[in-house]
Amino acid sequence: MPVFYDQLNREVHVTPFPKRIISIVPSQTELLFYLGLDDEIAGITKFCTHPHNKALSKTKIGGTKQLNIELIKELQPDLIIANKEENEQSQVEELMDVCPVWISDIADLPGALNMIKGVGEVVGRTEQAKALSQSIVNEFNKLGNTALNLRVAYLIWRKPYMAAGTGTFIDSMLQVCGLTNAFKQQRYPEVSAEMLIDADPDVVLLSSEPYPFGEKHIAEIKRIVPRAKIILVDGEMFSWYGSRLLLAPAYFTSVITSIT
Repeated sequence: MPVFYDQLNREVHVTPFPKRIISIVPSQTELLFYLGLDDEIAGITKFCTHPHNKALSKTKIGGTKQLNIELIKELQPDLIIANKEENEQSQVEELMDVCPVWISDIADLPGALNMIKGVGEVVGRTEQAKALSQSIVNEFNKLGNTALNLRVAYLIWRKPYMAAGTGTFIDSMLQVCGLTNAFKQQRYPEVSAEMLIDADPDVVLLSSEPYPFGEKHIAEIKRIVPRAKIILVDGEMFSWYGSRLLLAPAYFTSVITSIT
């Protein structure tokens, strides 16, 4: 049985060309569909919504952090695709007794590209994954390396407010856009209104996920930081690290235009 290494540098022994794959990560589910594995995908989470028409027909095995382990066992997978951050460690470890589990760990674009290639290899779509990775690189190269000298607060949650801090994939995407993160705490810190005022951002980006910020929240944030420009953004473009990265640079360009 071939041996592959996931992004935690674990040995993963997988039968060649797995026929029953379960993905418990939305962006990686979209990647599997992109790679042409429609028939091989046996189960996905309720948050795996892209591509919509294909995701609808697949068996839902719970949420990314609340998996239905018994249902997963019933589906008899020969490969599970997981992520260190998006899935619960205890559940992932339990799934390792069911079948091989390939785990991604992504904090930036190079990590995402390595994930795409790694998943491509383990599912028998090496050339397609390489071609996708190169296409993503080509799109990101169009962004250039312009520093905008703007401090940005990227909010992902409300009550309490939470921001994307350093060491996150979102932070790396802000850097790609030439933006400076106003919060230097690691990962996803809770931030009070006072902390937001002290951070003094030039721009506040309100993400569509995981909390669905909308138009009604713009005035709320504006009252806290009246100097800042408040913009609603598509959270999937900033946080999904699979095939959606093909679309991200063009979207980032539109965001940068609206900021400047």
